[in-house]
Amino acid sequence: MDVNDIAVWLLGISFIGTVLLKLPVAQALFASSLLTMIFLDVPLPTIGQQMINGVSTFSLLAIPFFILTGQIMGEGGLAQRLVNFASLLVGRIRGGLALVNCIACMFFGNISGSAGADAASVGSVMIPAMKKKGYDADYAVGLTISSAIQGVVVPPSHNLVLYSIVAGGISIKSLFLGGIVPGFILLGSLMTVAYLMAKQRNYPISDPVDRKDIPRIVFDGLLSISPAFIILGGIISGVFTATESGALAVVYSFILAFGFYRDVPVTRMWSVLKRTLRTVLMVYFLIAASAAFGYVMAYLSIPDMITSWFLSISDNKYVILMLMNILLIILGGPMDMAPMILILTPVLLPVAVAFGMDPVHFGLMLVFNAGIGLLTPPVGTVLFIGCAIGGVSISQGTKAMMPFFYAMLVVLVLITYVPQTVLWLPSLFK
Repeated sequence: MDVNDIAVWLLGISFIGTVLLKLPVAQALFASSLLTMIFLDVPLPTIGQQMINGVSTFSLLAIPFFILTGQIMGEGGLAQRLVNFASLLVGRIRGGLALVNCIACMFFGNISGSAGADAASVGSVMIPAMKKKGYDADYAVGLTISSAIQGVVVPPSHNLVLYSIVAGGISIKSLFLGGIVPGFILLGSLMTVAYLMAKQRNYPISDPVDRKDIPRIVFDGLLSISPAFIILGGIISGVFTATESGALAVVYSFILAFGFYRDVPVTRMWSVLKRTLRTVLMVYFLIAASAAFGYVMAYLSIPDMITSWFLSISDNKYVILMLMNILLIILGGPMDMAPMILILTPVLLPVAVAFGMDPVHFGLMLVFNAGIGLLTPPVGTVLFIGCAIGGVSISQGTKAMMPFFYAMLVVLVLITYVPQTVLWLPSLFK
């Protein structure tokens, strides 16, 4: 065994070992990279240079802007207005509150770009409302957490921005456009399952909306989702970069939440900034650590080894894609979303490209897989949030989520094996 082989084993074992010791993933990435570079006698300033390079990207500024926009709108009572708007659209159907839940999560995810924020904001409104109307608590939780996953696919998902940067500057515009059709397919699949289950369990029809309230509800709903149109419209039209669109959305959402609606005092902005800063610091350190980890992997030619290993199993593209999906679903349980994107993109993207897969197509497949992982123990961040709000156990929430989980797997198969579900819109706007 030569030095490089020993270094590969050292990198892998030290990373897995530090994670098993419950060290945060970012620290585990940094520690294993540092240990391997010391073993290889690589100059230590190199690790600092790689970490700085990892976060010295202008596109990265879009992430804090997107996160801050979602935080401001969530604080400003956006979730309830979106629920009212969705209720106006589908509330009078059997199990209408369940369908309202799906659409409200789609709308909120279209602004926050975060499944966790989606589950917390919409869930805090919808889960108690559904329980009050006679829906089973576990059903309400399972539906809400599954619907929240729409936030990782539909633009402006900051996870797609993260993938873009790690993948070497893939077009954010193409990724955002690529997520629209899968997002609507996912919405339709979840609503179909929700409706069939609601009809089978004879859940109630929602109360009618007073006609005089309809104009106000429509106005509030359209105004609430307008930050997403600013971001997406600016990027697609080419008027703004992703970062500039995010900055404009922050200013607009601040005026809307604290100047126009005034549901909460402007002093709450301080807590919004603190939450955003805490999240952004964690994301940035994770990106920096993964940049060092990626440098070591490239130094040791690990992506080439992985590609050769996949090629040794089969030369059939569809078999390889199936194996990649199985691997991603298995890893989605113990790994959180951002680390999964940061670690696996440099490993699996070369494999996908070697088999003729478009990087935008692969990015949506990877991010959707990582989103599904947010619902599965032992990490399952969105699962834990939903169960805490609904007051059900993790096992109850997991069991209730399974019908929607199967629907998501069907959508994953479509995304994987029908590339045009992802690539059709980007090709129109090239």
